[in-house]
Amino acid sequence: MSRTILDVHILQTVPPSNINRDDTGAPKSAVYGGVRRSRVSSQAWKRATRKAFDDLLDPAELGVRTKKVVDALTTRIAALEPSLATEQVWPMAAELVQAATGAKIETPTRKSGGKDAKDDEALDPQAPQSSYLLFLSSHQLDGLAHLAVEGIGKGAEPKVFVKDKDIKARAKRIASTRHSVDIALFGRMVADASDINVDAAAQVAHALSVHAVDMESDYFTAVDDQNTSAEPGAGMIGTVDFNSATLYRYAAVDVDLLARNLDAGLADGERSGEPVRRAVEAFIEGFAMSMPTGKANTFGNHTLPDAVIVKLRSSRPVSFVGAFEKPVVQQETGDGHVRAACKALADHVPAVEKAFGATADRTWILRVGEDTSDLAPLGTPVDLGPLVTEVGEAIAERLGKWA
Repeated sequence: MSRTILDVHILQTVPPSNINRDDTGAPKSAVYGGVRRSRVSSQAWKRATRKAFDDLLDPAELGVRTKKVVDALTTRIAALEPSLATEQVWPMAAELVQAATGAKIETPTRKSGGKDAKDDEALDPQAPQSSYLLFLSSHQLDGLAHLAVEGIGKGAEPKVFVKDKDIKARAKRIASTRHSVDIALFGRMVADASDINVDAAAQVAHALSVHAVDMESDYFTAVDDQNTSAEPGAGMIGTVDFNSATLYRYAAVDVDLLARNLDAGLADGERSGEPVRRAVEAFIEGFAMSMPTGKANTFGNHTLPDAVIVKLRSSRPVSFVGAFEKPVVQQETGDGHVRAACKALADHVPAVEKAFGATADRTWILRVGEDTSDLAPLGTPVDLGPLVTEVGEAIAERLGKWA
């Protein structure tokens, strides 16, 4: 069965940095090919990509992932009925979220630091929260908001209103249709209601350095501005761990699954192919241009990729991380790692595709500088804007029924 798969391969050099820390505060790492590599978790780059969507897509096409889902829903309800008091809305919002997702919604406990519980009474009340992060689209929140206003308008007791089988079914349907682009791409898992889970159309690999890395530590001091000349020494001292690396980043998008996710529960013909195309284009641009923000103020490591390769396939995703199982080394003194990485990739890609009969239907390449010249035979170079547009056009043509 023919499929529509997009593979995105990126080489990106990051200077001294600590963009993704482990539990000790050190940059994450992994052993691959028998040597220690720098690693950036898939979660870190997916989060960065989702944040990039804020500048690439309409807010109505995005979702909210939060424990404070009752607050988020209350904001939507207030926009529909500004006369309603917040505390009046919370019970109905909490009951509807629980009916839609199955998640337990409770008012969070907090410690006031006072001598007894009476001190808590003086604090502003808090909205109920879910026990774990819930991911709901803008359309889903709007749908639940309209349902809440309907119940409040009838003067219904929240628990009684939501107990009605028809209302509960409507709430469930709202939560399982009209998924946002980020939910359709990255999926959603709801522990208490597996029937509204969404399989991720995009898979993102942990980024790995193409070479072995050494972990280093920066010893720093901070001066107390109020100290006088009679008070020498630092006001604070410490260390921060870092490394530098040329990373291989990989992601794959199952465009067929993406289309099904975006069409979930909608009538035939209700959705055109334009949302699918926008989602693909936003993912490619967002994934290529984003950077996790860990320790960014400390290191200012705001680089862009050295090379981007996008392949359209009809079978299954194919990562080329095997090109770097043998860690690359500098070809000449002072040559760096980008040239050697591009040479390894240029040798590995055609060999794998030929051996397995897995040649891509289309290939787009963005490359910067002479160090990436070995990639030229893999495809015609193109800048990011035209690359994104051409991929979008290819997807629209491929999925003609959505075009």
